[in-house]
Amino acid sequence: MSSILFSHSYYYQLDPKQWKNKTPFPPLGTLYAASLLRKNGFEVDLFDTNLLDSPNDITHKLHFKNPKYLVIYDDGFNYLTKMCLTNMREACFEMIALGKKFHCTVIVCSSDSTDHYQEYIEKGADFVMQGEGECTLLELIKTVESNQNIDTVAGIVFRRNDEIQINKKRAVQQHLDEFPMPAWDLVDIEKYRHIWKQSGQEFTLNIATTRGCPYKCNWCAKPIYGNRYNAHSPEYIVNEIAYLQQKFGVTRFWMCDDIFGLKPNWVQDFNAKLKERNLKISYYIQSRVDLLLKEDTIDCLAESGLEEVWVGAESASQKILDAMDKGTTVAQIYQATKLLKAKKIRVAFFLQFGYLEENQEDIAKTIAMIKELMPDNIGISVSYPLPGTPFYDKVKDDLKLKSNWTDSDDFEMLFHGTYKSNYYRKLQRYVHKEFRKEQGFQNLKALFQKPASTSVAQLKSIVKLGYYVPSAFLDAISLKKLEHYER
Repeated sequence: MSSILFSHSYYYQLDPKQWKNKTPFPPLGTLYAASLLRKNGFEVDLFDTNLLDSPNDITHKLHFKNPKYLVIYDDGFNYLTKMCLTNMREACFEMIALGKKFHCTVIVCSSDSTDHYQEYIEKGADFVMQGEGECTLLELIKTVESNQNIDTVAGIVFRRNDEIQINKKRAVQQHLDEFPMPAWDLVDIEKYRHIWKQSGQEFTLNIATTRGCPYKCNWCAKPIYGNRYNAHSPEYIVNEIAYLQQKFGVTRFWMCDDIFGLKPNWVQDFNAKLKERNLKISYYIQSRVDLLLKEDTIDCLAESGLEEVWVGAESASQKILDAMDKGTTVAQIYQATKLLKAKKIRVAFFLQFGYLEENQEDIAKTIAMIKELMPDNIGISVSYPLPGTPFYDKVKDDLKLKSNWTDSDDFEMLFHGTYKSNYYRKLQRYVHKEFRKEQGFQNLKALFQKPASTSVAQLKSIVKLGYYVPSAFLDAISLKKLEHYER
């Protein structure tokens, strides 16, 4: 059958902040699609862009393989692709042009192309798949191969007679176990392992146990998997873990679900299946604070190897959480953090500044919460409007000059918030310094109380107080000035 070259349009080296971390993950969504097409008899190959720095690198592969189809299928499990960064958009446009130069039928599936299909069609893409793409891709290629009418293929956009035709939407796949295991053999795992060594962290691979999110935070876009929540069975995931352990010797995993373990009793069954197979792993997840208040669930998470939870705390102002339609409370952030720490599970906060009507009181509450709860890590962003969200609709009139970040460290305020971009960039640095300063002081206190148990990392944080104390003080002064000049 016809040959298909799979690729995607995320390049870590074009996103300096992420490349600096040295913790890249393979394109999991792309591997799912390649696996399904291979299972159905097509010859598939992968051009993995993750560790590269230029779309031109695909030229050799196109020349050597001469595929009939170039499928640029972004990893919908990587939250960075949801941000629709313009560096990656431009890279995709270049890949489309190169694909057409080699006479490929070019098919694109991504969050950005779902939202901005017209731009991709204008750049030469033959088809854009909207939403979850595996079943759409299989049906589309089978239809094209048999010269049948593509009007019946749900989930695609294409040009016909100088007009763009949008076919009806396709429902998301509900029975995820029907998908074959991702085509991990197409990835050069050793190249990823080499980069991870530079980070000083244990090598980690990404697994998706679910697709979608049923919650309705009004700033969160869901262009691929929607508001539905569907889960693999614990058996499917444990089989994949066993394969990855045996094949690549990997025992640490990033469960890249939007929400891990939401389905009732899933975590308990997952823990039991790991024990049956005698599989020892460690992993980290994303979750919601309101879901982490059941002690039996946290016990099973800890038993199964959970080491860290990233929660969308966002803000310590209930006013802001309610405005976001977050559906959680500040009290739940406090309760969940204390419960996780009591179970020796690391907890990290996603924080968001700049939401509509946020003021100094709201910002101060968030900083105070960080100092009081002292999570193990924090990630800070500013509110970022994405197409298809109620938040985007509220601020879209402001998005005249710029509507997407260039890379994930852009930090530009794209709408008229309380303050301008310079204020929030300085605020991000200040909050990180206050966090690290508080860590240093706590470790200094622990050094006096239990000197024998102080780790090297804790000693380093104490030494760094010499930087963070004066630097945070100077940032606080700068922020006071910017409060007036950056409105």
